[in-house]
Amino acid sequence: MNIHQSPFTENDTIPWQTVGEGVQRKIMTYDDTVMLVKVKFDANAVGAVHQHYHAQVTYIAAGCFEVEIDGIKKILNAGDVFYASPNKWHGVVCKEAGILVDVFSPYREDFL
Repeated sequence: MNIHQSPFTENDTIPWQTVGEGVQRKIMTYDDTVMLVKVKFDANAVGAVHQHYHAQVTYIAAGCFEVEIDGIKKILNAGDVFYASPNKWHGVVCKEAGILVDVFSPYREDFL
């Protein structure tokens, strides 16, 4: 079950989807076991604290974010990474407009 017929994804071929105030995402590729999603945040936009059964690794590609995981908050910048294990409460507040690259395992069926 792959969103693309090709093993290659060109960024410009995927439109941004608005998913919240000041938040847009692109589902770049996925199969049954893994999904990669880019999420663009305007300054001060919020990724509300939530939990899910998926493991999540997030690379901060640009910007500055206050990241909360299991009640602990930390400021992270471009080049930093965070890991939210399954069912851990986590969320972000964007301090400086930026982009997150999320990897989920398994894929987020609720995003489709």
